[in-house]
Amino acid sequence: MDRAQIVHENFLRRVAQADLPQGKPAAQGLSDPAAVGLFRSQCLSRALDRRSRAMQAAGQGFYTIGSSGHEGMAAIAAALRPTDMALLHYRDAAFQIQRAEQVPGQSVAWDMLLSFACSSEDPISGGRHKVLGSAALNIPPQTSTIASHLPKAVGIAYSVGLARRHPPEFRRLPDDSIVMCSFGDASANHSTAQGAFNTAQWTAFQSVPLPLLFVCEDNGIGISTRTPKGWIGATFANRAGLRYFSCDGLDIYDTYRAATKAADFVRHQRKPAFLHVRTVRLYGHAGADMPTTYLPRTEVEADEANDPLLHSVRLLGEAGALDPKQALSIYNETSERVARIAEKVTQRPRLTTATDVMASLIPPPRACKPTNGPSPTARAQAFGGDLRAMDEPQIMSRLINWALTDLMLEHGEIVMMGEDVGRKGGVYGVTQKLQSRFGPDRMIDTLLDEQSILGLAIGMAHNGFVPIPEIQFLAYLHNAEDQLRGEAATLPFFSCGQYTNPMVLRIAGLGYQKGFGGHFHNDNSVAVLRDIPGLILACPSNGSDAAQMLRECVRLAREEQRLVVFLEPIALYPMRDLHETGDNGWMQRYPDPTERIAFGEVGQVGTGRDVAIVTFGNGTYLSCQAQKTLAEQGVAARIVDLRWLSPLPEQAILDAICDCGAVLVVDETRKTGGLADALVALIAERTALPHARLSAEDSFIATGPAYAATMPSASGIVQAARDLVEAQK
Repeated sequence: MDRAQIVHENFLRRVAQADLPQGKPAAQGLSDPAAVGLFRSQCLSRALDRRSRAMQAAGQGFYTIGSSGHEGMAAIAAALRPTDMALLHYRDAAFQIQRAEQVPGQSVAWDMLLSFACSSEDPISGGRHKVLGSAALNIPPQTSTIASHLPKAVGIAYSVGLARRHPPEFRRLPDDSIVMCSFGDASANHSTAQGAFNTAQWTAFQSVPLPLLFVCEDNGIGISTRTPKGWIGATFANRAGLRYFSCDGLDIYDTYRAATKAADFVRHQRKPAFLHVRTVRLYGHAGADMPTTYLPRTEVEADEANDPLLHSVRLLGEAGALDPKQALSIYNETSERVARIAEKVTQRPRLTTATDVMASLIPPPRACKPTNGPSPTARAQAFGGDLRAMDEPQIMSRLINWALTDLMLEHGEIVMMGEDVGRKGGVYGVTQKLQSRFGPDRMIDTLLDEQSILGLAIGMAHNGFVPIPEIQFLAYLHNAEDQLRGEAATLPFFSCGQYTNPMVLRIAGLGYQKGFGGHFHNDNSVAVLRDIPGLILACPSNGSDAAQMLRECVRLAREEQRLVVFLEPIALYPMRDLHETGDNGWMQRYPDPTERIAFGEVGQVGTGRDVAIVTFGNGTYLSCQAQKTLAEQGVAARIVDLRWLSPLPEQAILDAICDCGAVLVVDETRKTGGLADALVALIAERTALPHARLSAEDSFIATGPAYAATMPSASGIVQAARDLVEAQK
C-alpha cells in the first residue's frame, strides 16, 4: 500500500482515538495562537505533499520530493524575520508556508501548487522547475540542493556586514538581518558543505562579522544510505567559531525555543551557528522511492508512528491551545481546500516552446545611477606617479591593473576577492597596489578554496555588490565549476530574473607560459565555461583591448546583471615584443577611461583578402607574427580577433570574413571540445568559403622546453594558411 496513504489514515485514526505519541511537555515561548498557526502551516505542507502525488498519478504534477516529516521547519520560520534571507532545503515547504503568514498579501497554497503543476504562472520559476522560493518572502530558489547553496550563504552573510560600511546601490538586506541555509544530514558530508562550514569558521575565528545560521535537518538517511547515529552531533558540537544548538524537530515548541535562541545568538553576536534539527523522513525519498525495499518495515513504521503532526496534536492539547477534535478538523479542511485549488491549478497554462523556456536565461537589465567616471582628483590620489606612465606603452598586466583601479574608483559596489589578490597583489602582480588604494574590505584575501571564493562572490551579488572574484589559474576552476553552472547561471533561470548573480570572474589561463607549472598552470580548455547557458566568456589578446573589454564586462554585470568570465592569457601578461627583441610591438598605451569595446565587437588586424585568420588570445599574437611572414611570401591575410568566446559574435564574424577567399581557424584550445568546433560549423553552415582549422592537440601541457609543442605556432599558422590559399589556386 502507498506509504503516504498509510500515514494519512494513521493520522486520522490515531487522532480520533487520542492515540498520540509520548514526548516532553511543551516548552515555554509560543503563545497559543502562534502554536495553532504553526500547526496550520504543518497541515498545509502535508496536504500539498499528498496532493503532489495525486497530481503526478494523474499526469498533472511532475515533482514529488516532499516535506513530510520535516514540518517542524515551520517553527524555525516563526523564529526568524521575513527580512532574513533563507536558502531552503527541498523539504522545507512548511518554512515557506509559515513565512508567508508573516508577509501580507500571500497566496502560498495557490503559488506552490502552480509550481507543482509546472505552470507558467508559477510566480517564482515560471514553470521551469518545482522549487521553493519567493521574492516577496526573501527566499531565493534552490533546485537540487546537495549543499551547493552553502558557499553562497556564507557570501550573503558576509555581505551584510560589508554593506554597513560600503552600502551598495541595490542593497537587499537590512543591517540587522541574518541569513539561514538549510540542508540534510547526508548533504552535510558533501565537500561543498564542508568547505562552507570551514570558511564560516575561518571567518568567525578572525572576528569578522558573519550572521549565518546553518540548519541541518537530520532524518538519519540520505536516499537509502543511513547516517551513523550521533554523527551530526559528534562532528558539529565542538567546532571552533561555530556555535552548536539542537532541538527535536518533531516538537514545534522545542524547535521554536532552540531556533529563537540560535537566531538571537547569530543576530546579536554576528557569528555563525549550527542548528541541529532531529526529524524523520516519511514516504521515502520521493514518489517512486519505496523505503521498504531497503529498510526493515519495522523501522519505516516506527518513523511513521513518530509523525510530527501527531506530536503537534498532543502538544497543542496538553498546552490547552487546541483539542484533538479541532486539530482533526483543521487537517481535513486543509486537505479539502488544497484539493479544490489543485483542480483549478491544473488548468493553468504551461510553457510550450523553447523561446518560453529560455526567456529567463538572460536576466533583465536594471536602471543604475549614472556615473561620470572617476574624478581627476580621485585618480591623481589613487594612481600617483602611474598617471605619468600612462603616456607610454605598457604590458597587458599593468593596463588591467589600471583599468581595475578606474573601475573601483567609479563604482563603490565593486569588491574583489581571491587567493593572494590583496597584500601580495596577485601571482603575476595584476592586482598590485589595489589593497593599499581601496583597503582590505574591497580587496579581500580569501582562504585557498575556489568554491568559497565563488560562493562569496555569488552571495555578495545577492545583496547588491558587483563582485570581481579571481581564480588564480584556469585549471583551479574545475574544483568549483558547479558554483557557476549549478548556482550562478541557474538563479535567474529558475527565478524569472527576480534573483541574479551579476559578477565578473577573472581567471588567469590558457597556455604558452614558458617553463612553469605544466598543465595546472597552463590550461587550454574552456569547454567547461562555453556550455553554461547565459554565461558570457571574454578573452582579450592585448593590453588595450583588455582594459576596454574589462570595462564592458563590468557594465554588463552592473547594468545587465550578467554572469561574466574574463579570461586573461597568462603568457601575454608580460609580453613586450612581437617580431624581434626590443621592438615593443605588443605594448599599448592605456585607453581613456571612457573607452570600451562593446559586447560582441570583434577586432581586426589588416585588410588582406587571401585568407582570414579567425582566432583569439595567444592565437592573435601568433597570427600577427605569421601575418608578416605570409605577406613576405605573397599571401595577404587579415586577422579576426574574436574577443568574445561565448556566446560567439556570429554575425560580426561573418561580416569580417565575407570578402576573403578562405578562412583559417586558429584555436589554442583542444581539438576535441575546443572553440574551433563551433567556428567551423558556423563557417560551413553560413558561408561557402573554403576553410580549415589549426587546433591544439588533445593533450595536457608539458613543463619545460616542450611547453608549446601541443599547441599552434606561428610557423604552423603560416603553413596552414599557405596550404589553404594554394589549394584554392
